Amino acid sequence: MTARARSSVPTLKLMMGLVRFAPWWYTGNAILWTLVWVMPVIPGLISKEFFDGLTGEESVRFGVNALIAFLAAYALGRVATVALGMYSDVNFRFRIGSLLRRNMIGRILALPGARAVPDSPGEAISRFRDDVEHVEEAVDLTVDMLGTTAFSTVAVIVLASINARITLFVFAPLFLVILIAERAGTRIREYRRAAREATGQVTGAIGEMFGSVQSIKVAGAEHHIIGNLRMLNDRRRTVMVRDRVLNSGLESVFWNTINIGTAVILVLAAGAMHGAGAEFTVGDFALFVYFLTFATDAVHFVGIFIARYRQAGVSYERMTELLQGAPPETLVVPRDLELRGEPSPVPAPPERERLNLLEARGLSYRYSDSGGGIEGVDLHLPRGSFTVVTGRIGSGKTTLLRVLLGLLDRNGGEVLWNGRVVDDAAAFFVPPRTAYTPQVPRLFSMPLRDNLLMGLDRSDGELATAIRSAVLEPDLAVMPDGLDTKVGPLGMRLSGGQVQRAAAARMFVRQPELYVFDDLSSALDVETEKLLWERLFADSGLTTSLVVSHRRPALRRADQIIVMNEGRVEAVGSLGELLVTNEELQRLWSEEPVGKPEPA
Repeated sequence: MTARARSSVPTLKLMMGLVRFAPWWYTGNAILWTLVWVMPVIPGLISKEFFDGLTGEESVRFGVNALIAFLAAYALGRVATVALGMYSDVNFRFRIGSLLRRNMIGRILALPGARAVPDSPGEAISRFRDDVEHVEEAVDLTVDMLGTTAFSTVAVIVLASINARITLFVFAPLFLVILIAERAGTRIREYRRAAREATGQVTGAIGEMFGSVQSIKVAGAEHHIIGNLRMLNDRRRTVMVRDRVLNSGLESVFWNTINIGTAVILVLAAGAMHGAGAEFTVGDFALFVYFLTFATDAVHFVGIFIARYRQAGVSYERMTELLQGAPPETLVVPRDLELRGEPSPVPAPPERERLNLLEARGLSYRYSDSGGGIEGVDLHLPRGSFTVVTGRIGSGKTTLLRVLLGLLDRNGGEVLWNGRVVDDAAAFFVPPRTAYTPQVPRLFSMPLRDNLLMGLDRSDGELATAIRSAVLEPDLAVMPDGLDTKVGPLGMRLSGGQVQRAAAARMFVRQPELYVFDDLSSALDVETEKLLWERLFADSGLTTSLVVSHRRPALRRADQIIVMNEGRVEAVGSLGELLVTNEELQRLWSEEPVGKPEPA
């Protein structure tokens, strides 16, 4: 099988899968638009009858008034058919586009969190928006291809009954257009992929720039960031121009090929009318000229459809990349889009299950690109314990948390909750079993209250307790709208410490069995961090905590400290033991700023 054939088969399977998802809408769409394409045959036959009667070359079967009535009825019928066709078309495209987006987002949410989106958010948005629209268009155009085929069949039958030789010239350009479009297929795909990737890079860069305005300004990097954006835009402009020039060039070739053919047809028709014993009437000539317009549209459309089909293949491949290992057919798996009636209720969270002991045995993970990760890590977290994982940058602390929680698929080892093996860690370690705050917490562009609750039903008293535990109440008191204060995209209107404490409050309000903090206190001063840990212990009772930190307040609170070094556990023990026996912890302790004097 050739490379061209291999690339077209998956695209065809995708399109057929979308058709099978909404067969009745597609069938209705196909019937209506086939009628829209074929109906112009009617006024062509009416014009032939009119001109033949006008010149007296044939007996008139209908009067002028009757012909006008036929045209009026045709116009009303065509308008009604087009209106119904548009209604059907919009509904069909909406459904198949929604299915593609639904299946992509479903796959992303099912993946481990640390690798759910392979590219930047901007690139992902480009695939959800642009690539879905291109596939929608290609599938939708198959309806017009059916109409084109039906029209061409009827037109050939009618015109060939008058003059077969001229009819051949009417549709000869079709084969030339198909040949040109097929020859340009590989380049169409290459240019479209480059254009889509360049657009995604620009979108991603803009999103990252808006999300890091404070960092850019603090670093004085405005000129560098703008220069990078200019470079990406220049690259995008180059590939977009190349893509559009190719498409415009093909359209020009299609139209000019058709125009040359039209001129030849008119010359042949004129000769047929004036030759000796000619039977080619004025009405026949009017019919051929009338059909030329629609035949021209049909031929041009076939060329455009072939180009769009090639481009849809690129979009299909780009959407498949978001699936990260799932079969391409995942894109078209039928789903209930719940377009009518009440939506299905949100699945209830798992039941609270008391944590007595959390264990990990031989946890291992390796990053494919760098080779870094963790190897053979064991954990033992009894109920009510406060465990701190520490180590220098790159020692594997964050990777350990992600593998434990299923945010990365472990390469080896097992996790046990109360002695029971956890098979699907990503689905298991969720509230109310576990609450997790990553190294860089994320807030959303909505009021603080919504950021804390995230749809959770909690009383004002429970929310106030969580805010107090997170030492957020002094900041809340000076916010202009209190809990209704909008925090801006990614929490940009809050300081780094406020974002971290808001993320902590979001954890506390869920009252989980296990708290997992990844360097939560990095943006907090020593006194605030001490107060946060004190309140956590006072308010949460026998809650188990697993904390990544190198800060002294956390290390002082720890029941056990796990020292990571180059992806392995180097030592486990209390602070007093490790300060005597472990050089790595001694170094970390000596390098940590003391801040204000702390009690021993």
